[in-house]
Amino acid sequence: MNPDIPVQLLGGITAREFLRDYWQKKPLLIRQAIPDFESPLDPDELAGLALEEEVESRLIIENGVRPWEMRRGPFPEDEFSKLPETEWTLLVQAVDQFVPEVAELLENFRFLPSWRIDDVMISYAAPGGSVGPHFDNYDVFLLQGHGKRHWKIGQMCDTDSPLLEHADLRILADFQGTDEWTLEPGDMLYLPPRLAHWGVAVDDCLTYSVGFRAPSAAEVLTHFTDFLSQFMSDEERYTDADAQPVSDPHQIQRDALDRLKALLAEHMGDERLLLTWFGQFMTEPRYPELVVGPELDDAELLDSLEQGAILIRNPSARLAWSEVDDDLLLFASGQSRLLPGRLRELLKLVCAADALHMDNLGQWLADEDGRSLLCELVKQGSLGFADE
Repeated sequence: MNPDIPVQLLGGITAREFLRDYWQKKPLLIRQAIPDFESPLDPDELAGLALEEEVESRLIIENGVRPWEMRRGPFPEDEFSKLPETEWTLLVQAVDQFVPEVAELLENFRFLPSWRIDDVMISYAAPGGSVGPHFDNYDVFLLQGHGKRHWKIGQMCDTDSPLLEHADLRILADFQGTDEWTLEPGDMLYLPPRLAHWGVAVDDCLTYSVGFRAPSAAEVLTHFTDFLSQFMSDEERYTDADAQPVSDPHQIQRDALDRLKALLAEHMGDERLLLTWFGQFMTEPRYPELVVGPELDDAELLDSLEQGAILIRNPSARLAWSEVDDDLLLFASGQSRLLPGRLRELLKLVCAADALHMDNLGQWLADEDGRSLLCELVKQGSLGFADE
């Protein structure tokens, strides 16, 4: 995508302008971001997903057994018939992994790294339905899919912002509204992290939330150090072979801290390990149990493709790649593989193509490394046969 061509989704500004002026800085209202938008699924179909065991869903009832009552799915079939006529919301996570037409919406966001996108959550709200005033620690695009929702935005928040006492929801105790709009189908609102917002359904409505992965510093440090520990032997320890006599044996001297920093820096500064961990971490699937493949070998894969089989990406899989000197690293659903630089175009194809078949894989199937890679991705479950 050319970053300097106006983008309909962004209201006619370019991707470069959006990233410079709005991304993680301030909200942006886009009227008819997707003109004449028709929701790929209706409220009944969304409710149907919430009945499924593998789908993550929640119900929030503003005036239930207690204020802002939250129930977790999967739900029994008669759950929705028992609900009041107003002031409740159903939220279903990662609908893009279960409904291909919803996944296609993400093609509109290719001006941002695909590995940053978390999922497409869809919420249905009865009139007056809401999840209360709150803030998120990540960027989100709110696309109106059906009906109308009234949005208010407020102050920037942080961990010190007062919240209502609630076991499951982070509802702001003090919402300071600044702007408000009513969104209709095709309208979209971009919100940067930590901006307070509050959406209330005007009528029966569906809202699509495209959220982005934003690991916290605590998550990064915890997961990266766990990853590093796999490569360290028990003999690597704090040492002080150059120690000097001390005047007070109870004092921790500055030179001890310097040695400790050097020990940490030796491993924390390894950019190749950092890249490997980051790629694996950012491509971990939300539902790893859905990324499982069959046992097969290169010959069986080649035979299937020659018979007309088509490979597609598993909707639950995540793929990305990067450069390491003259080589390449492919990240696939939390795993990584080092590959020769000559496979660059194959990696791009695997990550971007809607389908893989003899016509676009031909030359790569003659390459032993390319053929092996495709086979491993099928066995891992990141790629699968279209008819399965």
